[in-house]
Amino acid sequence: MKVGDHHYQTVWMEGATVRMIHQNELPWHFRIHDCNRFNDSCDAISNMVVRGAGAIGATAGFAMAQAFLEAPSDGREDFLYQAKKMIESTRPTARNLFYAVEKVFHAGQESIESAVNEAQAIAAKDADDSRKIGYFGNKLFGRKMRILTHCNAGWLAFVDYGTALSPIYVAHQQGKEVMVYAGETRPRGQGARLTAWELQNEQIPHLVIPDTAVASLMAAGKVDLVITGADRIALNGDVANKIGTLDRAILAKHFKVPFYVAAPTSTIDPVCRNGNAIVIEHRSQDEVLFQEGPDAEGNIHKIRVVSPGSDAWNPAFDVTPSKLITGLITEKGIISAHHQSIKALLNQSN
Repeated sequence: MKVGDHHYQTVWMEGATVRMIHQNELPWHFRIHDCNRFNDSCDAISNMVVRGAGAIGATAGFAMAQAFLEAPSDGREDFLYQAKKMIESTRPTARNLFYAVEKVFHAGQESIESAVNEAQAIAAKDADDSRKIGYFGNKLFGRKMRILTHCNAGWLAFVDYGTALSPIYVAHQQGKEVMVYAGETRPRGQGARLTAWELQNEQIPHLVIPDTAVASLMAAGKVDLVITGADRIALNGDVANKIGTLDRAILAKHFKVPFYVAAPTSTIDPVCRNGNAIVIEHRSQDEVLFQEGPDAEGNIHKIRVVSPGSDAWNPAFDVTPSKLITGLITEKGIISAHHQSIKALLNQSN
């Protein structure tokens, strides 16, 4: 996607350095963050400098390639094994992370060059898969559509194009009238900060809505379709995604609004039978207790917004049962969220 007149990917690798858009500084500042060593890339994933299923996966793959570049001659195997464990511990729910690390680690057994090439190939495929998801998802759109999104599953969440927002970009480019309701997505506000920034950058009509306003919006008949992303999809079609996705799915079911999940096949976990087996990441309570934003001079400050002395519970994801999902939009086409359809898709991919 473009920022100004320049085309950017969300994350890329130059030599031994992993470069990425610093997402924690958006939408107030646009800055490129450099990770010179694999542990720097790990910190960027953990601290959400980079976030989103595909972008996390690509960064993790690059981090594993960096580890091969850095590995010493003495104790090389132990160094690489420990690096692999460290990368995999950064975000436990995102399937794309484990997919990328395993592929790069396996490729690296052949040579360092193979590890780097595999990491680059994973990132390139992530962008291409997202582009194809936009093509298939656009087929769901009429000439005039009102779309609800949750969190950010756009260009910033993947290497390029995105998943949930990719069909919206294609529809907009084709001249369709698209109105997007971007749920703010507490506690980190990825919808209000990142999705809104992306949509404004692409000049797509949108409104940021409070998370608590979704039921009223649907009750008023103002939502034609819901599209979210996914961080891990089980074999039975259960989906782990940003906390609050389950709320959206329940409401969509009640108000008879189609609910779609957009994700590449790399997000499907072939050994996860159902949503009960998905590890849910819990993050620092500070993300709930504090909010941040710029002052008049553009300096970013963090302030407490919760009563002093109160603690908070902060699960980063929830699991939406497959029975609440209308369909999965993948790079291979749109399928039902059913284990037979998913199994057939995985066989096709293999």
